[in-house]
Amino acid sequence: MLEHLPATQRGTTRIDWLNSRHSFSFGGYHNPERMGFRNLRVINDDIVSPGAGFGAHPHRDMEIISYVVDGQLAHRDSMGNGSTIGPGEVQRMSAGTGVRHSEFNASDTQPVRFLQIWIPPSEPGLSPSYEQRKFDLNAAPNSFHLIVSPDAEGDALKIHQDARIFAAHFDEGASADIELPEGRYGWVQVVRGTLKVNGQALSEGDGLAAFQEPTLSFKATEESEVLFFDLA
Repeated sequence: MLEHLPATQRGTTRIDWLNSRHSFSFGGYHNPERMGFRNLRVINDDIVSPGAGFGAHPHRDMEIISYVVDGQLAHRDSMGNGSTIGPGEVQRMSAGTGVRHSEFNASDTQPVRFLQIWIPPSEPGLSPSYEQRKFDLNAAPNSFHLIVSPDAEGDALKIHQDARIFAAHFDEGASADIELPEGRYGWVQVVRGTLKVNGQALSEGDGLAAFQEPTLSFKATEESEVLFFDLA
């Protein structure tokens, strides 16, 4: 079973420094039919103007993952972390009992685009924590790389929830399969490019929910980048 969410049907927030597209209800965008998918609560596709960004603000009891697509993102938080991450780098912040953070465009001349992903933790009141890692997806193109998991397998970042995130870069014409175990749910998010998943055509910004699909077959119709979520 597949359900297609075209990019054009996402919610929108546009202010002078931010162009954000929401796959699920977020902020001023509320769609009762799009409150999330399983334990995936937020996917925001954010483009932030040079020198601008989200000032210090609080969170609690949320796993927040930032996946940088283009540009440089500067992170600061009340745990004392400060870093700048670029394409191929991923950060995971567990807000737990409470944390304040800011995310800014580190460049004064170029925009930054990143995906902001929220997943509630399996239990409240965890200790806040942060980690980041660079993943060279081009070292093994046309295959899925595990970047986030509850067990931190391989070089994956650890998330406090039964959810796994895979990333892949596909060359034009390349194909790959990924298994979806029985009882699991999948979400495909196209970061850029165009491809087909089990015959369903997808474009940049599109999402695709999957259930009772033992195998998802990806076929890139042009150079593409995609995230895949394996969810309880």
